[in-house]
Amino acid sequence: MKAMSREFSTKEKLLLLLLSLILVGLAYYQFVDRPVRQALATAYQQQMDLNNELKSVEAKLERMRRMRSEMDDVTAGGTASEMCSYNNSKAEIAMLNDILSDTLQYAITFENVTREGDQIRRNFSLQFTVESYEHVEAVLKALNESHYRCLIGDVRCNASRSSNVMEGNVTINAVATFFETMVGGVPDAGLPENRPSAK
Repeated sequence: MKAMSREFSTKEKLLLLLLSLILVGLAYYQFVDRPVRQALATAYQQQMDLNNELKSVEAKLERMRRMRSEMDDVTAGGTASEMCSYNNSKAEIAMLNDILSDTLQYAITFENVTREGDQIRRNFSLQFTVESYEHVEAVLKALNESHYRCLIGDVRCNASRSSNVMEGNVTINAVATFFETMVGGVPDAGLPENRPSAK
């Protein structure tokens, strides 16, 4: 017991103080510094993830605003069209027949449909003859502004009497495409396999 109650020497006191400081430092590092650093790193990573998510949402929002603006412009111009579900060929043919019913003669030739993802393209060639160039403009405008989404491609104009299309009958040869979608569509034997879109 006597050995236990003796006074520590200065050297032993310094060693005990140093050991105590080391233990306090280790305890601080283990129980304070490390958890705080880990919490800060986790918080920083969460902040970066949230910033990236915010940028993505802002980009989507900007795209949606642009799309809405484009839709408003199209609707204001009166040229909005509908992309119908596949197979809308009967309605498209009926519409073409209505538009071309007051021409002198016409012929429509459809090609096989093509598919890219959910988008269906129904390409066709069109030939019609009318009495005047103004009638040509009216037919093409009716087709362009039709209810169904249609893109008119190559248009060739020939005059029947002279080289001036403003005089006499005019014959038009054109190619065009109706666009349909597989959303809500029912596949049938005329639908080709899905061809992946080119990136």
